[in-house]
Amino acid sequence: MADSAGSGAGAAQAALDAVQRYPREAIAIAQRALAGGPAVGDDERSTAERAIGLALRELNDLPGALHHLRRAVRLAGTPRARALARMSLGYVLANAGHTAAALRAVTAALPQLSGADAGRAWMQRGVVLHYRGRYPEALRDYGLAIDIAQREGDLLLEARARNNRGLLNAGRDAAGGADDDLARAAVAFHRLGLDLAAADSRWNGGIAAGRRGDIAAALRCFAAVDEEYRRLAVSRPALLLDRFELLLSVPLVDEAVEVAAAAVRELRRRGMASDLAEALLARARAALLAGDLDTATRTAAEARARFRRQGRRTWAAFARHVGLRAEYRRGIRSTPLLTAMTRTADQLDATGWPGPALTTRIEAGLLAAALGRPGRARELLAMASQARRRGTADRRAQGWYALALSRRLVGDDPGAARALRRGLAVLDRHRTSLGAMELRAHSGAYGQELAAEGLDIGVRAGAPAQVLAWAERWRATALRTRPALPPDDPDLVAALAELRLVSGLIEDEALAGRSTRALRGRQARLERRIQDMARRAPGGGSVVTPPGVAALAARLGSQVLVELVAHGDRLRAVLVRDGRTSLHDLGALADAVDLARRHRFALRRLITTGDDAAARAGAAHAAATLDRQLFDPLRRRLADRALVIVPVGALHAVPWSALPTCAGRAVTVAASATVWLGADQREPPAGPPVLAAGPRLPAAHTEVRRLAQVLPAARLLTGPETTAAALTAALDGAGLVHIAAHGAFRADNPQFSTLELADGPLFAYEWERIDRPPGCVVLSACDSGLTGVRPGDEIMGFTAVLLALGARCLIATVLPVPAEPTTELMLDLHQRMRAGARPAQALAEAQRAYVVAGDGPARATAAAFVCFGAG
Repeated sequence: MADSAGSGAGAAQAALDAVQRYPREAIAIAQRALAGGPAVGDDERSTAERAIGLALRELNDLPGALHHLRRAVRLAGTPRARALARMSLGYVLANAGHTAAALRAVTAALPQLSGADAGRAWMQRGVVLHYRGRYPEALRDYGLAIDIAQREGDLLLEARARNNRGLLNAGRDAAGGADDDLARAAVAFHRLGLDLAAADSRWNGGIAAGRRGDIAAALRCFAAVDEEYRRLAVSRPALLLDRFELLLSVPLVDEAVEVAAAAVRELRRRGMASDLAEALLARARAALLAGDLDTATRTAAEARARFRRQGRRTWAAFARHVGLRAEYRRGIRSTPLLTAMTRTADQLDATGWPGPALTTRIEAGLLAAALGRPGRARELLAMASQARRRGTADRRAQGWYALALSRRLVGDDPGAARALRRGLAVLDRHRTSLGAMELRAHSGAYGQELAAEGLDIGVRAGAPAQVLAWAERWRATALRTRPALPPDDPDLVAALAELRLVSGLIEDEALAGRSTRALRGRQARLERRIQDMARRAPGGGSVVTPPGVAALAARLGSQVLVELVAHGDRLRAVLVRDGRTSLHDLGALADAVDLARRHRFALRRLITTGDDAAARAGAAHAAATLDRQLFDPLRRRLADRALVIVPVGALHAVPWSALPTCAGRAVTVAASATVWLGADQREPPAGPPVLAAGPRLPAAHTEVRRLAQVLPAARLLTGPETTAAALTAALDGAGLVHIAAHGAFRADNPQFSTLELADGPLFAYEWERIDRPPGCVVLSACDSGLTGVRPGDEIMGFTAVLLALGARCLIATVLPVPAEPTTELMLDLHQRMRAGARPAQALAEAQRAYVVAGDGPARATAAAFVCFGAG
């Protein structure tokens, strides 16, 4: 929000006029005016002090700003000058969190002012009311200021009032009015030569875009204005909170946690009390989503206490909402909690916070049902269900969720299912507006509750086809629409090339024993920049509707689909065989996850330390126990048929061929049945094979040269030829690609997982720009098949990128593998595929032959390879 400028004389007025354009120069001009001695009048001294105070506010020095503005009030010689100083003091007091004192100061100034001065005072009063959460009154005062500005012909006052009104309306979801006000304010500021104020208005336009769900537009706006702030050499630490809101809206929870923590540190350091309270609330909200209930409770309480001291009751209610939700998440089920949640929801609704009010009301409804008060639960959920008619996509989806819950309370499961499908359809449309695959993957969090409720309906009805339909409805939907990353984005290409260079320098410096701290800082900044650029991609496309059992059965043939699903704390499986479905309880999900983790640990130990008896025994025990849990209930129906397995969560990283049931059997692992069907129906391209070997891996060069004898028509990339650009170009339209290289999986951001090439690492991000994806890709590289799993079983990494682009299948590793022992396995695999075997069958036969001839480490190495997609 912006302060208003008054009038004075000479140099002092010049300083005041320069505040928003050049705040540092304004201070210097004002100081020269004050140095003029006795010739300088009281009002001019007051104006100079006022200019210094407002300039310091622009530079985020609130204590200094308050000091000079109080001096301005004391020095004023006329009622008008004193009123103008009080008006500016009120603005900065509001920034500092002293909103009651701010309101008194501005209200006291009003009777002494007329004309444009009165318009500025009304606008300033609107700012203070805005801070206090008294939004209708703030809108009224902003409107009065705009009317006076137009009558007086004061374009600057009109621009400032429109900017503030636009920002308020953006926060209240009045998007159309917000956009008009903010656009007109930016144009006016630009005409007046006020570049900083124009930048602030454009930034506020990004806030409005984010609030209406246009994430890509908001990111583009923020990036452009960031450049402008850098050009103007002005820091805006409070704008971290706007970036936080955008991250949370996706939601990119881990990043939101980091940004909120950074905002708290910076705003606390600068003494910006009002913004600090909001930053503490942001940190509490992020912690709640991340499941850190202790931090959520503690910081929500601190934020609430600060808001109450500042007289910001609306914001205090928001902080209370976070604390209450944390209590609910802890499992507290009590009547006092229900009363507090209901009251807080009403307060939030009444003061313009419909999103938090909706979430609180839904959880209050669930709490009422748990307390045996179904009538009260239906009442609360009926109120929440009204949100399905308007607002952002996530709120409309929540409204449909509330309607489904209320219908289930009266036993209307079919009606509940219809409501859940409507809610998921809303989120599907929202997801297509997100261009970047990363954003689509993270947005899966919003559909979790709806899909889980639908899944519960199917499980309780004992209807396997329904369970499959609900599991597919919100599983791996990011892979159903190709990412919309522009293939010719020169800035992104240049940033990725620079990151490749920096990554190479880090390795060189580390090998030489020198510090890499500065380079790692540069690497982190480049990664953030690449993420921001990739996320700005425009949306498009549509989400593929999951197929029915008949369509799946027709394509499966003799294969059996085993789709794993999480139902509360239980692991269940839907099995499709010969057109028939069955539903099975496989036991505790936590047990399966723990066994899978133990199994992977033992196999890694076998691969890295050799034929260790304890590791071999541990791997065998974990494999047998996990196999019994997953497959004993299904064994009679599986017989000896090929399997298509759709894992859940951490089970995506299972080395399936190491389990007794899967050993020697063709196993394809798919992100979802829908993704599998699409890949299986896809005709692979007919381009020549590509064989590539990365550096610092002599066995890789041997491997691809021997493979070239099996595939004589292949294009060979070795030595300095194996660059990121050359390999990416070669992948385009290739029927088969084999890459032997060092690989590294990045759990913190799978899209930065790498394959090491001659000119440095190739990042998963880079393959999002391939126009014609290859048919089958074999990655003979460590951990190349690992994926980051996000809510909704959305996967990220090389596997996700290639399958989302349209590759038919991918054979890759879910464990680190030594280079030399894999060559014989890879030769056998390709010989069998060339002879006509499908990839999954060829891999199973090659693994079986390799295991027969090998020891414990050899068996573990063979098991590391998994066939993904449609093998």
